[in-house]
Amino acid sequence: MKYITGKNRAQLVLFPTTLDDVIDEDNEARFIDLFVESIDLGTMGFEVLHTENGRPAYHPKDLLKLYLYGYLNSIRSSRKLEQATKINIEVLWLLKGLSPDHNTISNFRRDNPKAIKKVFRSTVQIAKHFDLIGGKLIAGDSTKLRAQNSKKNNFNKKKIERHLAYIDNKLEEYNNQLKEADNDKSLEDKDRKENIEKIKSEIEKHNKRKEGYKQLEKQIEETGEKQISTSDPESRQMITRNNITEVAYSIQTTVDAKNNIPIDYKTTNTTDSKAMGNMLQRAKTILSTNEFTALYDKGYHTGSEFEKANNLKIDVLVAIPKVASQAPNPDYNVENFEYDKARDTYVCPQGKLLASTGKLHRSVRSNFRRYTAKACLTCSVKKECSKSKYGKAIQRSEYQELIDNNKTRIENNKEYYRQRQAIVEHPYGTIKRQWGFSYIMTKKFIQRAEADVGLIFTAYNLRRLMSIIGTEVLIEYIETSISTMYFYLHQFRLKISQYQQSKVFIYFSVFLDANKIKAVRMAYAN
Repeated sequence: MKYITGKNRAQLVLFPTTLDDVIDEDNEARFIDLFVESIDLGTMGFEVLHTENGRPAYHPKDLLKLYLYGYLNSIRSSRKLEQATKINIEVLWLLKGLSPDHNTISNFRRDNPKAIKKVFRSTVQIAKHFDLIGGKLIAGDSTKLRAQNSKKNNFNKKKIERHLAYIDNKLEEYNNQLKEADNDKSLEDKDRKENIEKIKSEIEKHNKRKEGYKQLEKQIEETGEKQISTSDPESRQMITRNNITEVAYSIQTTVDAKNNIPIDYKTTNTTDSKAMGNMLQRAKTILSTNEFTALYDKGYHTGSEFEKANNLKIDVLVAIPKVASQAPNPDYNVENFEYDKARDTYVCPQGKLLASTGKLHRSVRSNFRRYTAKACLTCSVKKECSKSKYGKAIQRSEYQELIDNNKTRIENNKEYYRQRQAIVEHPYGTIKRQWGFSYIMTKKFIQRAEADVGLIFTAYNLRRLMSIIGTEVLIEYIETSISTMYFYLHQFRLKISQYQQSKVFIYFSVFLDANKIKAVRMAYAN
């Protein structure tokens, strides 16, 4: 039987004349190369100018190309990226044989979260150019990415108290054992001393642990934080799904409905309840309009956030959470009480008035007024209406009118709202399930996590652009953009002195390939 056989490893082979011939014309590495070459890294915040003293630095465009290629191919580790520069032909072509060490690669990501955000914005601009951003319907949500911090190294006040109580019990046991060992005459002096030393060693160990927990307790009291993470200080324990918790970061995301393209992201360590207003303000700036509708789930249902949306003149559809307290008979739930705005009273199903004293009560989420009726005490349906012996009490939020307006919009646009999950979950499915990016790669502090998240979403948008438009079209578009820039540069060149001309070319060579600059010089010289 015949089989397909490989070539003799010892035999000399004739490779293509150049490394460039190995990479196909529509290879995504070529798109990455042109994409990075087409943006001005200096204005984005990357450090592109270095002193002449000492060893030359790697240009940020080469490190950015490496990272974009890595994230597009599910490689985020700086050590694995370093390895790729030596064995991956596409990376060899992309970096022209450069092989920075893993520390240099890691530091680049760590030091440039704001600049990486601007690179992400460039992908959104390309999507706008190709009319892939509708700007009429957006959806917002958050996803949790695990931090480099175990649950064991996350503490709150109750957890610390449990540890301290356990240590105190152990210390009491060891102290009792120490007394018994001192009085134990059944052992030889040598054995008794060894036993005493072991017990003292355990007591010392537990006292050190106790001191550590005391320091954490003091830190919580001084900072006012509800929890502390010791490995990644700004990460927090959060509910990821159902009742499962992880020490994580919450990634707020805004996604345009037309092609499920993220237009914004923000790394936080807080819940969703106060996030909507800020994300809407950012979306308004990015889209340069407020004439769009935003969809959010019930975690964003907060009165103060509705006020922010109203001030921005943006229509929002936020899912309505279930009311915790229900009447024994559903016919007497709060939604069946009619509010009279003119008289500032509620009318119950029995026709009785519930009035407020006008006093504004304070709560964590919002201020509210309390409405009650003396008639409740003698009402025939009191037991069906309320479990309280004082009768029904309604709390009306200071934002209730805005909350009611949202409810009306939801009821009138149920089919519209159902699109939310399909829009915003699309990127999460690709990023977390397909690519396996369910955790933050960086350690210590939210700004470093933001850099990792920025590269994730930049890679996602690039992949989305390549899937919708095609790599060849994108390459042609960027080449045309660069050619146009060269044309205007040439027109400017004709109007300035030779000295100024050289300065302009030096400036552009900071972020454009030196060989391309040389080719342009020769072309225009002819």
